[in-house]
Amino acid sequence: MSTLLRITFLISLISLSLFACTTSPTGRSQLMIVSEDEAIAASKQAYDQVIDPLAKEGKVDNDAALTKRVQTITNRLIVQAEITRPATKNWDWSVKVIDDPDVVNAWCMAGGKMAIYTGLILKIKPTDDELAQVMGHEISHALANHSAERMSRAMATALGISILGMTVDDDNKGLTLAGAALAAKLALELPNSRTAEAEADRMGIELAAKAGYDPHAAVTLWQKMEKVGGNGVPEFLSTHPAPANRQQTLESLIPEMMPYYEAAKKREAKTAQP
Repeated sequence: MSTLLRITFLISLISLSLFACTTSPTGRSQLMIVSEDEAIAASKQAYDQVIDPLAKEGKVDNDAALTKRVQTITNRLIVQAEITRPATKNWDWSVKVIDDPDVVNAWCMAGGKMAIYTGLILKIKPTDDELAQVMGHEISHALANHSAERMSRAMATALGISILGMTVDDDNKGLTLAGAALAAKLALELPNSRTAEAEADRMGIELAAKAGYDPHAAVTLWQKMEKVGGNGVPEFLSTHPAPANRQQTLESLIPEMMPYYEAAKKREAKTAQP
């Protein structure tokens, strides 16, 4: 590729970064290179690339009881997510349990494709209420379009590197799709911003409360999370950096969340009556 073409590409990429701004479902201005619809399409492809090889190795959903537990909790959260953002009723929601006892992590891609690793279950030993906080937090990242935000950052980097070493010809027509899928996978490894984490914390604890899970569990979850790993850093904390005041902030939200939780428990009790 000529130097001029490389410079032209970089200028175009910078221009996209400067002007591709949208408003998130939380009302915050977000910098976007790709749309949410594009992020969802790429995430589906990336999800298959992550899950399919693991499934062939027998590392996906191989504990029926655990899979059922995760799906039951997640399904209740999805109901509330769809109430929060009705458009997500069109998402192809799914959750997989990946058998890797060393990985303490969970994630939700754009479009509702989720996974949780057995390492989180084994090392954190979460209650159902705490597990709901994990998955509620992950779902909230997708609801708030954080997946597309991180994907935009990853895509800019991935395409920037790729384009500098390629020639423009018919053999490279698949670059955009391949680059998008790569960016969706890379986005899982990128840390969230403090703003994104605060948004997911606030939305996640509310989703869980409305689904009938105790808001107090948000605090105990993070207490457990900080104790895991010894001198190492759990993967979850590398992509979900914890501000020093996270527990205090979550604790301050509990009084506001309790009415949602109590209302959900009343609905459950009424439903359970003969």
